[in-house]
Amino acid sequence: MSSAPPASPAARLRSLDAFRGFAMFLMAAELLNLPRVASHFPDSAFWQAIAYHAEHVAWRGGSLHDLIQPFFSFMVGVAVPFSVASRLARGQSRRAMGAHACGRSVLLVLLGVFLRSMNKPITNWTFEDTLSQIGLGYPLLFLLGFASPKIRWAALGALLVGYWLFFVGFPLPGPDFKDAAANISPNWAHHFSGFAAHWNLNRNAAWAFDVWFLNLFPRVSPFMGNGGGYSTLSFIPTLATMLLGLIAGAWMREASTGGATDRPAAAPAPPLGTAGPRRGTVRLMAAGVAGLTLAELLDATGICPVVKKLWTPAWVLWSGGWCFLFMAAFYHFVDQRGWQRAAFPLVVIGMNSLAMYVIAETIAGFFAKALYTHFGKAPFLVLGENFAPLLHGGSVLFLLWLILFWMHRRKLWLRL
Repeated sequence: MSSAPPASPAARLRSLDAFRGFAMFLMAAELLNLPRVASHFPDSAFWQAIAYHAEHVAWRGGSLHDLIQPFFSFMVGVAVPFSVASRLARGQSRRAMGAHACGRSVLLVLLGVFLRSMNKPITNWTFEDTLSQIGLGYPLLFLLGFASPKIRWAALGALLVGYWLFFVGFPLPGPDFKDAAANISPNWAHHFSGFAAHWNLNRNAAWAFDVWFLNLFPRVSPFMGNGGGYSTLSFIPTLATMLLGLIAGAWMREASTGGATDRPAAAPAPPLGTAGPRRGTVRLMAAGVAGLTLAELLDATGICPVVKKLWTPAWVLWSGGWCFLFMAAFYHFVDQRGWQRAAFPLVVIGMNSLAMYVIAETIAGFFAKALYTHFGKAPFLVLGENFAPLLHGGSVLFLLWLILFWMHRRKLWLRL
């Protein structure tokens, strides 16, 4: 816990705080039980669209809910150029910053393991949690924060092509392969055929690695496969997503400071009006459209499907495209148009995003039960039985926001 904000005001983007808050709000919005509410309105296109975007897709493609983790990972990268510049301005050496980055990485990985171990009989050594995935790739992301744009783009290409080749080189299972032995549900109906079969659930290279790697740790029973398809090695393409954010952050810092290069400077320069930021917005939008277009092409041709749970290279580009577009929108409206009052509720969440993540994962259930204990069910039935889960979940979500608002007023930020 810290009594100082994560970065000095001069080096801080309110749009980044607001975007981060939006992503964390989407995560916590699971409390609203929107799919359950929508189930009462099967003929409503509006409610069915809400339900679709409030849940993960089964395998191929993506919804708004699927973008939460890419949003958060992307913004980790966006923050790096601003954070590094702020630390250099305070006189920190690269060695000290590197040690901090490595320490932060370890803590993020262990915190992810801790959260995945809740209500388990022993430590659940698994590394697909958002925090663990970010932590595993963070040291290399930090090093790339000092690299030239050419090296960053080359690293991005190497990560995407290398991970694609890793899956392509894995031999497809034969006809005697038993789905049950790989923790694949007998009702699973989303297997690809042909070349795309290299990205099938628990029949791929990342799954094979985890069957070996995760069984090196103490377990209640042998690991056969993650039922959702998530894997440890997804941290590699997740690093690619963070690297896209690093590229975006460098563009934004260059646009807002008027720098001739996107390398971190010793101290941020004063803003140069609106021409630079507008150019930054255009670059973000162009990158977003390019990422979406290329991803759709890869998916349509079968070269690489868009699968979030495997974090395929096509998913990096597809989700990255949306990250660029959402970042452009927040950057334009919050930082350039000055919509900071409207964004304040999201900023409260965004400046304490780690606290929101931990609170939502640990004590949200306590508040949900407490509301029923002290107030009963009647207050949540004012709109009828169908909307009771929405009102109850909204009340819990509001309580979580009040905790963050209390921390915000007292300048308490949970950070690593």
